[in-house]
Amino acid sequence: MNIPSITVVAGLSGTGKTTWIRQQIREIQPSEKFEKLIYFSPGTGNVLIDHSCIAAEFPGIKVFGDNQEIEFIHQIPEANHVYIELGSYLELSTISQILDNLNYRAVAILPPNYQNSEYHTWTEEIFYGAPVETIKIENIWRVCTTGQVIDENSLEDFWYEITHGAYGEVIRAKGIFDVNDGRSIYCDFVAGVPQIGFLELDLPRYLEGRPQRFSGLEISGKNLDEPALKATLSDCCLSDYLISQYQQQVRQILLEGQAV
Repeated sequence: MNIPSITVVAGLSGTGKTTWIRQQIREIQPSEKFEKLIYFSPGTGNVLIDHSCIAAEFPGIKVFGDNQEIEFIHQIPEANHVYIELGSYLELSTISQILDNLNYRAVAILPPNYQNSEYHTWTEEIFYGAPVETIKIENIWRVCTTGQVIDENSLEDFWYEITHGAYGEVIRAKGIFDVNDGRSIYCDFVAGVPQIGFLELDLPRYLEGRPQRFSGLEISGKNLDEPALKATLSDCCLSDYLISQYQQQVRQILLEGQAV
């Protein structure tokens, strides 16, 4: 029977748990195909942001979320490496309920100078990540936007508002959006950490109707104005007519580029 390497990664929101896991996967020997890798992150509902980023970077990896625990457990014996990411909103005891008696490597990703926490008693293996603010998260707002196309200029304005306090005190925000020209865009914000620009996921442009792939947004913080967030996001979404117009324009540009 195959005994896979199971690694459980926990830590504060925004410290870099998913980034650490992606680094570990990149270091795996080329002979160990991604089909032998599993990533599981419970507690995210249908807003599968980290799952989608990892699946885009490592084609063939098996990703699992909520309501897929049984299938996940059944797949473990077939894998070489299993990575489980626990969000900061989950109790550390959650992993014992999921894995039962299976052995695992416990890894905590924590901000520098963060001491005497439950993570320190949970693991002896600590890696220091981003210097995030250790503010208690009171609200998490998630929305799945699969099928929607976002005007990219409006998204830039909306993201600026999110990260500058227009909808409450935002500690962490991340999202994946399909934009006008068919690209899938990843947005990431952590309070107190220098921002990076929008990143394009390594996915083909979606240029035929409404996208049939995941998109969505997760915001964590305090005193979030959820009705205003929902209304502004809705205003950023394009109609069927505009989606068709943009897609037709992009297809024409791409055809002209191929002809040169």
